[in-house]
Amino acid sequence: MEFTLDPVVRDYQQRIREFVRKHLLPLETDALSYDQHENIRSDLLEAMRNKARAAGLWAMQMPNSRGGCGMPVVGMAACYEEMNWSIFGPTVFNCAAPDDGNMIVLNKIATEAQKDRWLQPIIDGRIRSAFAMTEPMPGGGSDPSMMLTTAQRRGDRWLVRGRKWFITGADEAKHFILIARTSDDKRKGLTAFLFDREQPGWKIERRIPIMGPEEHGGHCEMVFDNLEIPDENRLMEVGDGLKVTQIRLGTARLTHCMRWLGLAKRSLDIAAEYVSERQSFGVKLAEREGVQTMLGDAAMQIEVGRMLTMRAAWKLDQGDFARKEVSMAKVVVADTLHKAADTAIQLCGARGYSKDTPLEWIYRYARQARLVDGASEVHKMVMARLFLEQRSGFWSWD
Repeated sequence: MEFTLDPVVRDYQQRIREFVRKHLLPLETDALSYDQHENIRSDLLEAMRNKARAAGLWAMQMPNSRGGCGMPVVGMAACYEEMNWSIFGPTVFNCAAPDDGNMIVLNKIATEAQKDRWLQPIIDGRIRSAFAMTEPMPGGGSDPSMMLTTAQRRGDRWLVRGRKWFITGADEAKHFILIARTSDDKRKGLTAFLFDREQPGWKIERRIPIMGPEEHGGHCEMVFDNLEIPDENRLMEVGDGLKVTQIRLGTARLTHCMRWLGLAKRSLDIAAEYVSERQSFGVKLAEREGVQTMLGDAAMQIEVGRMLTMRAAWKLDQGDFARKEVSMAKVVVADTLHKAADTAIQLCGARGYSKDTPLEWIYRYARQARLVDGASEVHKMVMARLFLEQRSGFWSWD
């Protein structure tokens, strides 16, 4: 088994590492760098994005022909991890959710005309996007078959009625991917559509306050009241909405893991720097066995998460859906991010709990990891089902 990075990927990884440390880390310590939702201020973000473009470090996941870097999924794993050494990193390089997942799925399944109209502006960083799927009870969440938002065909148009919530980025998005029910068929009852912010027939009901810092555009509740969508703005075939969702979420779940590993490594690095200098009762904290055990355990879990993430990335690059591998990575890395942040805060004491470091920011952000793109319990159900079907084949080598 070969774990050496391709020279091209390695070069991008090192350049991202240098960019993050030179341009982004200094911004984190300045309170004026943040907007009211605790993310990087918009004008500052645009300035940093221009620097990233000029450095040739833009949209790693998109093909060269559309202005990206053409990274395979394994290359994305190495680079995204480096980006999120800074809490501002992914959005600066145009590799943050939800745009990241939306770009990937549109690049895979949209027609060329749809790519020009809906995808290219996101790649160029001229607009933001959102993926509208999750609904309030009793609608669809982890179980899409419960979806209540409907799209009814009227000639060459579709009329959409319903409600969505916790739609990431919706408050600033211009382009949306919408999943709606078009029939009662259990497997082919959902269809995916594209719509623009300026179209009438829908509104943002509210921007939902959350515990942690927000992505740009927040997490919103949306109401649809006869939104008209031309059939030409349908993604794939009628009834392929579940397939669109699976294609998008497969890679999107894994790119979350890639970014979270960067935050976990950053957390542990902050703790390591502190305990290497801080003394207690005449001994540096780093020399105490209890501290070493905490650091070693968290470092080991990060490496486990990296191996699971890289294996899933490799399988995706081979054309495999990698459902089992992605689910395993999602569960383990979500727990690891929380463990790393919690360990780092404990070792840094009051300093970690304060805003003198980004640890408290990371800690609050980390709690969502076990919920977004499928709760950990749902992924464990997927793995259990696959195990019961495959038994010893569950652990087979490729």
